[in-house]
Amino acid sequence: MFLHTHPFQPFLYPEVTKLIVGTLPPPRFTEGTLKDKDVNFCYGSCSGQLWPILDKIFNLHLAYETSDFAVKQRKNFLINRKIGICDIVASAEREKIDASDLGMKNIKLRNLIGYLQEYKKVNTILFTGGNSKNGPEYFFRKHLKEHQLYLKVVSDKVPRIHEFNMPNQIIKVDRSHINEQRIIRTISLTAPSGAANRAIGSMPAYRKAKDQNANYSTFDFRVAQYRAFF
Repeated sequence: MFLHTHPFQPFLYPEVTKLIVGTLPPPRFTEGTLKDKDVNFCYGSCSGQLWPILDKIFNLHLAYETSDFAVKQRKNFLINRKIGICDIVASAEREKIDASDLGMKNIKLRNLIGYLQEYKKVNTILFTGGNSKNGPEYFFRKHLKEHQLYLKVVSDKVPRIHEFNMPNQIIKVDRSHINEQRIIRTISLTAPSGAANRAIGSMPAYRKAKDQNANYSTFDFRVAQYRAFF
């Protein structure tokens, strides 16, 4: 049994307003056996598409290599845009050493609610995947339920949008308690991995764009979707 622990601490700082939330990077990041074009940072897999998507949207001219320079580029971008990263899975066990969400067992979650209470400027969570089993939204719903919190639908179209009331703190006023809250919105983006390409291919919006432009790709679809929320 392989213990797949998250190799990166959450990337958080006082000014952060948006939070990218996924599950776990490929096991090789835990083992420290990176490929040449991997970046030793969140979403740094050479086969992942998050950074190429953001590179395309913001014209970042990112390096795709295992170097401190490539990591610094990504951190600078996140800080400039007030974006943080806090994947929800701390660790999981695997019988097969791969990156499949469904292959995770005995899963331990990070205390995302605790981070949201600490970083009070966060108003948006960007899930890199949806509510399918062992996806980031799926785990977040379970995490919320433990705190008697629930997502409310804002839009049920892809990408699905929800919101919830996040209690910040309890203040005592004249023997009564005031629960300060803020509304946090969640967006469940189409996963930036090849595994989601089949699902994209069945989406009416993708099919329509593909009919209009034969060169339109699943990458183009993600760029258009992510642009609206980043």
